[in-house]
Amino acid sequence: MTSPATPTGVLEAAVYVDDLDKAEGFYAGVVGLDVITRLDPRHVFFACGTSVVLAFVAEETLVPPGEDKLPVPPHGAVGPGHICFSVPGEDLDGWVEHLSAEGIGIESDFHWPHGPRSIYVRDPAGNSVEFAEPKLWGLGT
Repeated sequence: MTSPATPTGVLEAAVYVDDLDKAEGFYAGVVGLDVITRLDPRHVFFACGTSVVLAFVAEETLVPPGEDKLPVPPHGAVGPGHICFSVPGEDLDGWVEHLSAEGIGIESDFHWPHGPRSIYVRDPAGNSVEFAEPKLWGLGT
């Protein structure tokens, strides 16, 4: 049997939130992502380059789809998760200034032993949000 082709990237990543207005305020208002769609009280989705950030209210994703709904199986997570945005190294100081000006506390500003830098903050739901150089994983300069 032949193995399928290796995936070429992550199409979407999900974070679980408890307030869609606060999630939209953070991911659209502070981070600058465009809203693709919002369906109260379940989710708000954001465009991020060629990927999508899905912000779900976890309890709402546990509801099985009805007969007239999309056949997406129940899913979700409990507790804070993590998402990392790829940011060129030369832009990270600007992100620190911007996040600080928006009243977002910098939890950690870290230079990894192999050189790349990561900045960590929390979104309003307590998810760990990282802004890191793509070379963190050897994926860019």
